[in-house]
Amino acid sequence: MSLEETKRLLRTHRIFPNKLMGQNFMVEPSLYPKLCTYAALSKADVVLDAGAGFGWLTRFLADKCQAIVAVEKDPQVAVVLREQVKGLGNVTVIEGDVLKVALPDFNKVIAIPPYYLSTHLVMWLLERQIDCAVLILQKEFADRLVAPVGSEEYGWLTVVTSQGAEVELLDIVPKNMFYPQPEVDSVIVKLKPWRTKPFEAKDPAFFVRMMKWLFTQRNKKLGKALAPFIRSNFKLNKEDAEKLALSLPFHDRRARELSPKDFGALANALPN
Repeated sequence: MSLEETKRLLRTHRIFPNKLMGQNFMVEPSLYPKLCTYAALSKADVVLDAGAGFGWLTRFLADKCQAIVAVEKDPQVAVVLREQVKGLGNVTVIEGDVLKVALPDFNKVIAIPPYYLSTHLVMWLLERQIDCAVLILQKEFADRLVAPVGSEEYGWLTVVTSQGAEVELLDIVPKNMFYPQPEVDSVIVKLKPWRTKPFEAKDPAFFVRMMKWLFTQRNKKLGKALAPFIRSNFKLNKEDAEKLALSLPFHDRRARELSPKDFGALANALPN
């Protein structure tokens, strides 16, 4: 059983799970077949396992796909991971930050990433050409990905993710399936990049910046909230920035009231 084995490896290698790094090890192998089913895994696929830990999931995936890229940031854990997958010819272990290291090509992601990485990992995946990603993420975070317009959870992350991929929340993963046990439950999330996006952003990086800014001012009318952003991004004086902000569509609405598509139209109405 993974729980006893995980405890044994932690003891043997004197590894103390780091709360800041979100080191909660998955100890329930009955979930692994579900992850493969949701990812429609086949022998032709090359899978990224981001935050591979001690390699329980990596080992399970090894005979179900063509190859696996297992990435682990913690050097102590990476040593154990290498031992655990020794002899599996189709597994490549890479030690380092998955967002920064050079990676071979992969077309699917099946991973239980550390929680601190969730936002950056989702954003990073949206920029890549992949077939799909099946991830186990904290429930509160996952809820933000699919939050309805106007809700408390609705924010820049909802808008940017919905523009890049279709998001499905699948099974709940109770916190007792991890060791050490986190404070909240998790959920299996499937991200499938759109073939045709619901709307295009002329400048994706600008779009993300603008969304992040607007949701720090979610209750202000957009004309007012956008003026300082326009001023600093377009190097305009205060008066011209305010004038441009008030000429934009939805200028008298609030950020929390706009749909992702509305935000696309708003961003695209600004000059390049």
